[in-house]
Amino acid sequence: MRLGTSGPGPARRPRLEPVRGGPADPASVVLVLHGGRAVSHEPAGRRRRLAYLRMLPFARMLSSAGPTVYLLHYRYRGWNAPAMDAVVDTRWALDEIGRRHPRSRTALLGHSMGGRAALRAADAPNVVAVCALAPWLDGSDPVEQLSGRSVLIAHGDLERWTDPRESYAYAVRAKQVTGRTCRFEVLGDGHAMVRRPAEWNALVRRFLLGELGLAPEDPRIREAMRRPAPHGLAVRAG
Repeated sequence: MRLGTSGPGPARRPRLEPVRGGPADPASVVLVLHGGRAVSHEPAGRRRRLAYLRMLPFARMLSSAGPTVYLLHYRYRGWNAPAMDAVVDTRWALDEIGRRHPRSRTALLGHSMGGRAALRAADAPNVVAVCALAPWLDGSDPVEQLSGRSVLIAHGDLERWTDPRESYAYAVRAKQVTGRTCRFEVLGDGHAMVRRPAEWNALVRRFLLGELGLAPEDPRIREAMRRPAPHGLAVRAG
């Protein structure tokens, strides 16, 4: 995939950061996508940024559980419509993962802007599951690319930055494309996911490890997916 620049300044390159050393030929990979801004051409690869630090515990937790885990460093902090730079970078990363690990099953884990990018890029052939945490959605995002994938969306009820109503409406549409769609609500937490970290971590772990075949499928998630919309799309986590 060709990459360039959608804004001022020289062309940049995204980067995959392995979380820990893993097998040379892993059976499963998780790509972790952090959040960002609606519009910004600032570099996104600085480790001190909160958006990056927010996803690091998830990446480390998943890596210790078995899959090979990569964090994606975008070229820019912004989504930057109509270029959708985060989606371009996510597709590049999935191509690169497919080149490095051609026999692996890949899952996407994204927060906020990263959740939106994960949902948009789900049609890559190596993707089997998408977990979107507090995704930034506005009603314009398609769902057709989710066909054949498992999807879990989660939102806190104290959210102030992204709209839980939009993620619910998106989940209703997604359920028409893939029956393996569910949505959970983390009560007492907001966008930063710092008040109920154990609930967020458990939800992510149970879903992704189950979808990658590294653990038994979680019965609550399975039941939420089994139920027709709108059931299974406002399930309390914990």
